[in-house]
Amino acid sequence: MFRIAAIVATAGLAAAAHADILAGWTFEVSIPATAGPHAAEVGSGSALGWHANAATVYSNPVGNGSAESFSSDKWSVGDYYQFQTSTLGYMSITLTFDHTSSNTGPRDFEVQWSIDGATFITLASYSVLANATPNAWTSVPPRNPLHTYGPFAAPAALNNQANVWFRLRNSTTVSANGGTVATTGTSRVDNVDIEGVLIPTPGTLALFGFAGLAAARRRR
Repeated sequence: MFRIAAIVATAGLAAAAHADILAGWTFEVSIPATAGPHAAEVGSGSALGWHANAATVYSNPVGNGSAESFSSDKWSVGDYYQFQTSTLGYMSITLTFDHTSSNTGPRDFEVQWSIDGATFITLASYSVLANATPNAWTSVPPRNPLHTYGPFAAPAALNNQANVWFRLRNSTTVSANGGTVATTGTSRVDNVDIEGVLIPTPGTLALFGFAGLAAARRRR
């Protein structure tokens, strides 16, 4: 009986530890030709872009191994892409995405998070590669892993929240080719996933404790 309990508990914890996609954007359905918001293709959430320049053009060029992505021009420091979802019932939240810029598009970005949509805290910084040969994005799979960033592990403050936000914020005027960002320079994202692990129920934890006790007794 102890052995059966241990097997059941182990299986339950393995299921609980599996990461689920809470919100995922491939942009194959939303086809973002505006600032948004754009609904997630997987799970539930919204994506949008924000630029200080009201003349910014949003478009949907080829993605990283897919037909669509979310792109924009006229970048300046502080402009961003934003992604929102709920993490209720989930912990261990992570963010993964594909990102590239044209030669004169922005190179340097920050991953930021928020639980109120107003105050954003920087989680990490990263630099993107230029969308140029031999690493140019195409509509043909597979995805080029050189353009994939993350998973970025969010702090525990994002666990079990009705709403959380992530931003990819332009942080410098340096372009992807090492020069200066131009108004015609673009930056695009694709395959954005916010994932989380289901918070174990008290019953699952109790069963795990019982299985541990059973194993300890068996070793005696």
